[in-house]
Amino acid sequence: DCIPLAFVVFVTLRSATMASWVQEYNYTVGRAYWRNASTGETSWDPPGAAGSAGTVDAEQASAVALQAHIKGRKVRKEQEERATSAKMVQSVYRGREARHQLSGGARRKKYYTPADVAAHDRADDLWVSLFHKVVDLSDLVFLHAGPLAQPLIEAAGTDITHWFDPATHGLRRHIDPKTGTLAPFVPLGRFIHCPPAGSGAEFDPAAEVPWWLDDSLVVGALTRKTRSVRLLNMLTQQETALEVCAEETLDEIQQRYLDHNAHSGSYAWKRTDARGSRFLDMRRTLEANGVPDEDRTFDSLSIPDDFYVPTLHLYFADDLTASA
Repeated sequence: DCIPLAFVVFVTLRSATMASWVQEYNYTVGRAYWRNASTGETSWDPPGAAGSAGTVDAEQASAVALQAHIKGRKVRKEQEERATSAKMVQSVYRGREARHQLSGGARRKKYYTPADVAAHDRADDLWVSLFHKVVDLSDLVFLHAGPLAQPLIEAAGTDITHWFDPATHGLRRHIDPKTGTLAPFVPLGRFIHCPPAGSGAEFDPAAEVPWWLDDSLVVGALTRKTRSVRLLNMLTQQETALEVCAEETLDEIQQRYLDHNAHSGSYAWKRTDARGSRFLDMRRTLEANGVPDEDRTFDSLSIPDDFYVPTLHLYFADDLTASA
């Protein structure tokens, strides 16, 4: 029998067509495709199938464009995060400098009264005291803005020693009435660097040093005793009442007086009492200058603390000095 010529031609053409196509794999889109080695034509379907020839390049281009878009978005996000981080660092620096100027710049105190601490009661200017240390948490709250910062913001300007163990200066712990387990004592809720209840950790492992043990945040000491004193300017007859720290020298008290008299350094400080009138040693405290603290005596006699407040006399020395 003879094979029809048309069939022979079809088979020959079909074989030749298949010989020109090779199967390859597109890793971009994760799919195999066919490519014509002679013409460069591509197709997702085997040669001879209709409807998909020449679509590989278009889909591959689309996939590449999508990947480029994703990569670009990732790069832009990283750039925005770096810019935000830089802005945060700059803001912290500017905030620290502004607070430094508002608090007297170079006149930063060594001792602070509770009233001094209470003046810093905002999220952007946040001080607290604990164990007779005054701590500036302004930058910490700024860098950890969120729910964990809220308890510290609520406690701004107050003493929070009762949050901590007096023996270890670490977190105070108690038995949680809900779980019956030992947990940190957090009267206002969990705060920055405080570990979650049940973790057993002393502080959040993400923090190298918890803020309550970080000496770099300490701005000074909280006085153990405040005293009231009156300063009488003998030149103007103006009287100024000050609350000072018992540990402060007269030089340090004079720094407080600068807020009321920018030329306070131009005055000689004297005390007049039963011992007579005498110049005071500015390097010594009130007690060391013979101005005793009589609060205990007043308490024993049920006399109000403000019944008697010692007065110091300031005499103009005709030597004006520029304010610091």
